[in-house]
Amino acid sequence: MQKANIKGPYILMPHSISGVYSMYYANKYPSEVKAIIGIDPTLPKALEYFKEDTPNIPGLMSVLAPSGLARLALLTNPNQYLPLAEEGTYTAKNLKMTKAISSWKGYNKTVINEAKELNNNINKTVEMTFPSKMPVLIFTRKIDKEPKEGKSNITFYQNQLSHVSSQKLVVLQGYHYLHWTKYREMSKYVNDFINTSINSSIKK
Repeated sequence: MQKANIKGPYILMPHSISGVYSMYYANKYPSEVKAIIGIDPTLPKALEYFKEDTPNIPGLMSVLAPSGLARLALLTNPNQYLPLAEEGTYTAKNLKMTKAISSWKGYNKTVINEAKELNNNINKTVEMTFPSKMPVLIFTRKIDKEPKEGKSNITFYQNQLSHVSSQKLVVLQGYHYLHWTKYREMSKYVNDFINTSINSSIKK
């Protein structure tokens, strides 16, 4: 970013597992992070909160991409790789590109290596929380099934945000890749959050 002459501090917008890395960065380099806007982010304390194990991807899966087996899997079950959206949301060209990228990059060595290090990365960050004075906006999805022991993704995020002075949790109907289908609604929330919470905190 510095080489591109784009000066910080920056707004991090993590999706899924990158939430772990954004938590680390916000604590390690707080002067470089203006705010965090998460899209259904995985946060370090999630496994402990839900009493779950770290997801595991066998190293053998790294042979899928070069061997062509990933493309075969995509052909037999394309819905697993394509955006869950109403028909007509994406063009045929968009979907074709998504298939190609998924089949080639889905299980490359970098993805496998990251999966292997996930448990270590979570252990390194599990005691971290959002800095209390850093604005945080989180988008999450509405899940219809009954919460287990009163715990849900919503209660988890509420717990994680409880000490943050400028925070907002937005629940949307959709899937894990909310930005594929709810980008219009999310854009409005993001712009409002930047104008009210982030810009106002900078002026103070």
